[in-house]
Amino acid sequence: MKKTAVLLVFIFVARIGAAQDLTKGLWYNSEKSSKLQFFKQGDKIFAKIVWMKEPVRDGKNRVDDKNPDAKLKNRALMGMNIITNLVKEEGSVWNDGQIYDPNNGKTYSCKVTWVNDKELDLRGYIGFSLLGRTTKFSRAE
Repeated sequence: MKKTAVLLVFIFVARIGAAQDLTKGLWYNSEKSSKLQFFKQGDKIFAKIVWMKEPVRDGKNRVDDKNPDAKLKNRALMGMNIITNLVKEEGSVWNDGQIYDPNNGKTYSCKVTWVNDKELDLRGYIGFSLLGRTTKFSRAE
């Protein structure tokens, strides 16, 4: 009986861990103006833009024109990594990452919290996570 109970607990925990995989599927940003694909690189998680509601502006592919670095102003937004270096913590949190906001050209520290299989909380902040803003990402599929 004990072996069965231990096995059931193990299966339950394994299913929760598998469900909390950011790299499975695509995620809408809070405005649903783009879809992100999270991927692993080494032991860190990154996310890139793989779909945009408006990929073209004024007849041209959208570029990173708000970037303060003049050398980067002409890089394409499509395919750009906007979340970098997330590290898995205990439970359902990935922390110590950065998020780039192409709408203002600024980079913020970020943390992602798994809410459920259809929703993530992404907190962008400067300095301390108390000084920031949380947005909801939703599963795109």
